[in-house]
Amino acid sequence: MTAQLIMDPKPTVLKPSDKIKTAVDYIMANRYRSLPVVDDQGRYMGIFGVNCLLRLVLPKAAMMERGLDNVGFIQDNLHDLHERLIEVEDQPISLCMHSDIATVNPDTPLVETLLLLYHNRISIPVVEPGSGKLLGMISYFDVGERILAA
Repeated sequence: MTAQLIMDPKPTVLKPSDKIKTAVDYIMANRYRSLPVVDDQGRYMGIFGVNCLLRLVLPKAAMMERGLDNVGFIQDNLHDLHERLIEVEDQPISLCMHSDIATVNPDTPLVETLLLLYHNRISIPVVEPGSGKLLGMISYFDVGERILAA
């Protein structure tokens, strides 16, 4: 068995110029943890995920480069977080797209693919060697669904 046999061949995708609001709408409507980003030719460029959304709505003091050991003094509420989201919702998703996520090709063995999924804790893009075209995505849900159906 290979990655191709457990991937979703028609994942929802984003373009780098899509707005953060578009990504939020997809993520919230479908309970996605991440979405692949492709260019106009369908080549894989990176991942936009919920961690990016958290980073965008958290107070800047909590996200300082060296970080704070204690953020208990910050008394933000849901309205404050919502306001921060509104401030960035018209920005392109490329603002915090991750391009360093490991990928697999369609012929990557199943166990190797599952181990990568386990270590990375994020859905895995299946990318065509050479062209870089996104062929599909493998999520925990895809794996669970295939295992239960076996």
